[in-house]
Amino acid sequence: MKYSIQHITQWITAENIILVDQDATIQFLCFDTRKIVQAPNTLFFALVGERRNGHHFIEKAYDLGIRNFVVNESVDQDKMPKANFLFVKNTLTALQQLTQNHRLQFDIPVIGITGSNGKTIVKEWLFQLLRTDDKIVRSPKSYNSQIGVPMSVWRMNKSHQLAIFEAGISQKEEMDKLSNIIQCTLGVFTNIGDAHSLGFASIKEKIAEKIKLFASAKTIVYCKDHRIIDDAFSTIKNKKYFTWGQDATSNLIVIGNEIVDNQREIKLVQEEATATIHLPFIDDASFENAMHGIAMMRYLDYDFETIKKRIQQLEPLALRLELKQGLRNCVLVNDSYNADLDSLQIGLDFLRQQHSRERLVLILSDIFQTGEEALVLNQKIANLINEKEVQDVVLIGAEILGVQTFLNKTIQVFYYPSTQHFLKQLHAHRFRNASILLKGARSFGFEKIAQKLEKKSHNTVLEINLNALKNNLKVYTKHLQPGKKIMAMVKASAYGSGSFEVARLLEVQGVDYLTVAYPDEGMELREAGIQLPIMVLNAHENSFDVLLQYQLEPEIFSFKQLGSFIQFLEKEEIENPWPIHLKLDTGMHRLGFQEKDINALVKVIQATECVKVKSIFSHLTSSDIPAHDAFSKKQFLLFEKMKDQLKPICSKEVLAHLLNSGGILRFPNYQLDMVRLGIGLYGIDSTGMVQEELQVVSTLKATISQIKEVNPLDTVGYNRAGEVTEPKRIGTISIGYADGYDRAFSQGKGRVWIKGKLAPVIGNVCMDMTIIDLTQIPNAEEGDEVIVFGKEIPIQQLAKQLGTIPYEVLTDISSRVKRVYYED
Repeated sequence: MKYSIQHITQWITAENIILVDQDATIQFLCFDTRKIVQAPNTLFFALVGERRNGHHFIEKAYDLGIRNFVVNESVDQDKMPKANFLFVKNTLTALQQLTQNHRLQFDIPVIGITGSNGKTIVKEWLFQLLRTDDKIVRSPKSYNSQIGVPMSVWRMNKSHQLAIFEAGISQKEEMDKLSNIIQCTLGVFTNIGDAHSLGFASIKEKIAEKIKLFASAKTIVYCKDHRIIDDAFSTIKNKKYFTWGQDATSNLIVIGNEIVDNQREIKLVQEEATATIHLPFIDDASFENAMHGIAMMRYLDYDFETIKKRIQQLEPLALRLELKQGLRNCVLVNDSYNADLDSLQIGLDFLRQQHSRERLVLILSDIFQTGEEALVLNQKIANLINEKEVQDVVLIGAEILGVQTFLNKTIQVFYYPSTQHFLKQLHAHRFRNASILLKGARSFGFEKIAQKLEKKSHNTVLEINLNALKNNLKVYTKHLQPGKKIMAMVKASAYGSGSFEVARLLEVQGVDYLTVAYPDEGMELREAGIQLPIMVLNAHENSFDVLLQYQLEPEIFSFKQLGSFIQFLEKEEIENPWPIHLKLDTGMHRLGFQEKDINALVKVIQATECVKVKSIFSHLTSSDIPAHDAFSKKQFLLFEKMKDQLKPICSKEVLAHLLNSGGILRFPNYQLDMVRLGIGLYGIDSTGMVQEELQVVSTLKATISQIKEVNPLDTVGYNRAGEVTEPKRIGTISIGYADGYDRAFSQGKGRVWIKGKLAPVIGNVCMDMTIIDLTQIPNAEEGDEVIVFGKEIPIQQLAKQLGTIPYEVLTDISSRVKRVYYED
């Protein structure tokens, strides 16, 4: 739908208005310059977050064609003479007001979903179950936040007959705002758990806050077996409820629930009607999620026969986008199980965010069941592709060819009627140095394409959760005083996580500086397109040329190193002073200038025009150990004294920094101008102060290669170290000490996680394999996933067993272990 700019001005109660184009119409909303679609009809909200201020990107948005802005800070109108500006008190509140009024334009059923877990899956499965009968608008992916909900609701238009939105909160008073925007007529409460509990005094308080979503709902669906949820709803008298569960007072009673032939067979009773339904999934979470869908369908008067048929058609969801290494220096974003306009836009945005190659390539199948006419759908798809500056497009399917008509002429297009036809001609493409997005409906089997394009490696992977990384950055940001800058440590391949992918995300999230250990790490980041300033901790004479070539800034810690660098710069005859970072030794006694060196250091730098001091810094020896707080204070005071002595060579812009991850939390008064965030980013809090708020970033996974039965008196592994005293079932898994799984985990000291249980190592850890005892896990099968560390087995636990620190465990993961990056 389109609204006039005057109409929108009234809805968001703008305090001041500058309308250059009073005839402007708005169809799209945007708060991120990387996600602009049809700029002339887009309204840009300059949202202000903890690390990023949208007002800093207004001129960039203007250059990209946007002419309508909602702001709450002053702007330079002379630089944007054709722009409309709506001034408000709070831009996020204005976004929510606008979408709340937009919602009021529609009188259709709206299902609101909340709970601790399963919101997105329940939403997607309800969409799959109901889309045959109604044209449905729904939240893209997990868009359930204070920003995500407004952006989801804005997608409603007059063609929709049903809406399904999810809402998530992390603290009190958030749900009122989301409830006013969604204004659901029906509700689903999935369950309650520990997720996002830190913002609430108790589980009961969290439930009470979530229930606020249903303020306008006439009927709410939930599982009556969750007693604490049932008790909460029992106090609300003006609502109707449709419940399910084993509880005999439920509207839909589960009288049978068992696994039969690798399916879950459930038997249901509702008044006089009975049914036996087979779910194509056997896990408990899928059972609960599917039951919410069945209960909603029964409330909507669907007969059991229809439900049986549609439940069998439910598809597992790929709720995350994975970034993998491809052949011939390609990167591959595999989203081969979802095909709709929303997920296409999300996939393209993710691809561009991670884009580090010469070309952007999209491989796209037919998109089904959108409710759009083919011509309209094809034009919308083409607009997305054009906006995202894709260079090569491979179209696969009977209907998708029509997209070509609307694509820019500069885009190279290839067409194949089926996946099989494309695979037969794949050799002809030989994609090289490209970022490739696979986007296909499940029936097209794009996983076969992924297998062909993916770089082959063994079955051990280190999964990197980019959303968890973003969460952890926010956790530490909350503990910073206003105006403090963040230097993110991405040395040692970002603690084993992969430098470029992590650096790209941190750049997008607005950190101020990056730090690497050696110049070649900085070189790789620059070649991958990273633009942030980069400090190099270990820069020696043989690598000075790399510093200049790739705009890297060295840590300077000794007179010899400083003299050599100045001499090198003089020979290069550089035009401008080169930025350097002075390392001061305040007690670590590792690297750095001591107090007695300061006067001489000042004289050396004053005598040259080749360098300028960008920052001065030091390192607390024991920031996370309270017993050494007195020494930490002594270090701080010495640093302040040395900093004062360096004033003759330091301008007002020179940054001072002292604190690492632990110091950020324990010494807020020592935050100075900037802090250095390292291991905390990766979900490890050495102080224990915020560990519950942090999320696991890295999960190391292997697979079971083979399972065998062994008898008493048999032995297992090298040197017959694994003695068998009773019949055992053993498995060989695809990880060894060459992958970073230490030999110290041999002979029962190490344990891995399989199907919800721990399996001990038997015998010695081998170079490429490890043997485990599966006797207590009879349902384990060859090919099953094995978790070596992650949420189930914290990396801190492994480090403690080895008598070391989590840093070492992470950085020991071999480069041959494939890194897989994903966003939930």
